[in-house]
Amino acid sequence: QVQLVESGGGLVQAGGSLRLSCAASGRTFSNYAMGWFRQAPGKERELVAAITSGGNTKYADFMKGRFTISRDNAKNTVYLQMNSLKPEDTAVYYCAGRWGYYRTGAADYDHWGQGTQVTVSS
Repeated sequence: QVQLVESGGGLVQAGGSLRLSCAASGRTFSNYAMGWFRQAPGKERELVAAITSGGNTKYADFMKGRFTISRDNAKNTVYLQMNSLKPEDTAVYYCAGRWGYYRTGAADYDHWGQGTQVTVSS
């Protein structure tokens, strides 16, 4: 079983940066693919980025090089560095995990954090 706790959200001006962290409990974290999803009010939860245990990554097209996902298996932590933030990036950001390789659909992930709010002001 893996439990996930996100941190690092907050209020930032457009063009600013935030770094989200997701701390995982459990000894098998290194075997899990991890994803960052986001959900804005009235919208579906969407993939932002995902990473395999070995470091292979997948990004949503809207990232356009602004965000970077990484992980530190020794610290049981996955990160999302977000640069050049835009007001449309405002959402609750969720960390998610699944055994094996990453998938792009939220339904394919078994473990979820509680979410952290990111608000970008114009």
